[in-house]
Amino acid sequence: MRICRFWQPGCGSRIGLLDGDRVFDLTGASPENFDSFSELFRGSDLRRRIEAVLPLSTAPAPLRCADLDIAPGPDRPHLLAPITKQEVWAAGVTYLRSREARMEESESGGSFYDKVYHADRPELFFKGTANRVAGPNGPVRIRADSKWNVPEPELALVVNSRGALVAFTIGNDMSSRDIEGDNPLYLPQAKVYQGSCALGPVLALAEDVSAPRALEIQIRILRAGNPVFEGGTSIRQMKRSFEDLISYLFREQQFPNGVILLTGTGIVPPDKFTLQHQDLIEITIAGIGTLRNIVA
Repeated sequence: MRICRFWQPGCGSRIGLLDGDRVFDLTGASPENFDSFSELFRGSDLRRRIEAVLPLSTAPAPLRCADLDIAPGPDRPHLLAPITKQEVWAAGVTYLRSREARMEESESGGSFYDKVYHADRPELFFKGTANRVAGPNGPVRIRADSKWNVPEPELALVVNSRGALVAFTIGNDMSSRDIEGDNPLYLPQAKVYQGSCALGPVLALAEDVSAPRALEIQIRILRAGNPVFEGGTSIRQMKRSFEDLISYLFREQQFPNGVILLTGTGIVPPDKFTLQHQDLIEITIAGIGTLRNIVA
């Protein structure tokens, strides 16, 4: 099952189920159970609960998926970021390529990144709240006080309040590499700002992804319609397990509405590359889809 959050003019934010080329309005069928992702993942037997309300979600006629694949606008249906009340957290230096890039950008040599890569405890940091997150086809941003900005394509884990992995989505951890490289204490400024994260296009239930470590991530950046960077990696290259990252995140933490955890990137553009306004970022993971965002 693939679940989305979408905007319906006259109704507002809704949660839907993608079935073939149609989108069924789960919120309209059962608002008490499908008003937010907090409610959606709070109970058990999610598949059974969705199947129980599907007959009620066909009136009026379900939307077509193509109706949602457009830029956001209040007067037309479109996809929203698959997040409601959840926090977004992120893991760093989970791929060897990320460790190398962080060490290279650091003015102090970055030996602490090597230590984190090999340590038992992972690097975990707060990334954002729902109001800072862009959805599919929405704008992401680069900082005005930064000269070196890159996207970081990542597999995102959707975890419920009990620490159970319930779904996957795609994340873009926008990063200001020059600010991060100046001083590791500047990490929050390099990582957390308005429009610094994008999620989507949908949530793929974890139980439907038979081999998540075999997933491939692809990224393409277009400038004036022309590719300026392309790259790819496999989740197999990630040093840490999902269970390890979730376990450390939930130590001394409570997430009553669940949490979304970005798992790190293994794709780093060349040092001479930086994003520019109006660049189009496309991140694809088979089975989840393609997350597209314009740099605002």
